[in-house]
Parts: sequence; structure tokens; C-alpha cells
Amino acid sequence: MPIKIMPCLDMKNGRVVKGVHFVDIRDAGDPVENAAFYQQEGADELAMLDIAATVENRKTRLEWVKSVSSVIDIPLTVGGGIGSLRDVEEVLAAGADKVSMNSAAVRNPDLVRQSADAVGSDKVTVAIDARRNSDMPSGFELVVSGGTKPVGKDAVEWAKQCQNLGAGVILPTSLDGDGTLNGYDLEFTRAISDAVDLPVVASGGAGTLDHFYQAVVEGGAEILLAASVFHFRTFSIRQVKEYLKSKGLQVNL
Repeated sequence: MPIKIMPCLDMKNGRVVKGVHFVDIRDAGDPVENAAFYQQEGADELAMLDIAATVENRKTRLEWVKSVSSVIDIPLTVGGGIGSLRDVEEVLAAGADKVSMNSAAVRNPDLVRQSADAVGSDKVTVAIDARRNSDMPSGFELVVSGGTKPVGKDAVEWAKQCQNLGAGVILPTSLDGDGTLNGYDLEFTRAISDAVDLPVVASGGAGTLDHFYQAVVEGGAEILLAASVFHFRTFSIRQVKEYLKSKGLQVNL
């Protein structure tokens, strides 16, 4: 299967933003302009995460979903503040192709099963945020609420549970790497990709072309999510794809 490139629009106050370790936020432009640009550049999928929704205890802003989905044909995954089956259905009705749930799924794992039953596993992504904790069997502890609250649960065990509940994609992000440009957390990505039979999205920390390659060959990821390097035009999507192709990986150019 070809490796997919997935730019990510982190949304706050109607703008695309980007931070380091989920803080130090700076502006990265208009979501609709960014979405249209990334599709034109050859993105295979697009993610849009309302990063303040859970912390501010509100739902994803549906008008953002409508405006972004109206300018692209590639699959759009929307996450942030999705806390019920109704939220899932509303976001899909607004034009998203998939939803990504995180904190709400940890609080109520049955939401994963209900959503998969209602809309199909292929539309349900579970995002798993973790940080290193040697007390956990896998060495990674699950965190929620935008990375602010540790849960005391093993992140890799949770990924297996999500697969059993009917999730279609797992999107792991290590807080140790987010926004740092130091590379994906390969150890965490590999721990998840070894534990499940689902597509795994590498997320958090891409800064060089080689980081994308490593995410596939060392991390076992099939979908490569990145934000900073695309928003600030460090690389184009085509550059990333051509690099991966030159290293013998299959991509859609």
C-alpha cells in the first residue's frame, strides 16, 4: 500500500496554529487556504484538529469543517472535542470523512464501539497521546485533555483495546516529540504499530526528510502526519514523496 502524507491543521480561534509540546502557539494561516494548497501540492489526506475544544470543554466548530471540506476532495479527518455519537454524526454531516477521538474515548471506551457500529470502523480514528513513564508495562502512559492529564493507563494496551472496540486507524502522538522537529517518536510509534493490525499515523516532530522515512521503516507507520514543516514551507509535500520514492517506498506522486 502506498505511504500517505497527511498535513495537519491545528485550529484555534478560526486560524491554523502550531506549537511546541502543545504550547508556545504561533499563527500558521487560514485553514481554507491551507487546505486547498495542500490538496494541490499532492496531500493524500488532511487532518484538522480543534486543539482547544477539549480544554475549553466545547465541541468542534462545525463551520470550520464545512468551509475546509468544501475546497478539498481528499479525505478529511476531524478531531477535537468529539464526545458523543451525536458529535461524530454532526462532524461527518458537516463534510468530514473520518473523526478522530481522544479524551472522550478514554473516558468512555464504548464511544469507540458505538461510533464504529453506527458509521463504520473506517471513519473512526483514535488519537492516543502519551508520554514516557517507566512504571507502565510498555514504558508509555496515556495522557488526555490536550496532553495535560496523565491517566495511569498503558498507552499501548489502550491501542489494542481500541482495535478490539472497532477503531479503524490509530494516531499516536508522543508529547516528548510534538512540534520539536527532532523526529517522530519512533519507539512509541513502533510499539503501537507492532501491537495493532490497523493503519498507524506517525505524528509529532517531523523536521527532516529522513524523519518521514524513519517513521515508515523504523516506526511501522503507513500515514505520515506533519504540520510545522508544511505550514512554514520547510518542505513541500512533493519533496517528501520524492524522497520516500528515492528510498524505495511506494507513494502516489
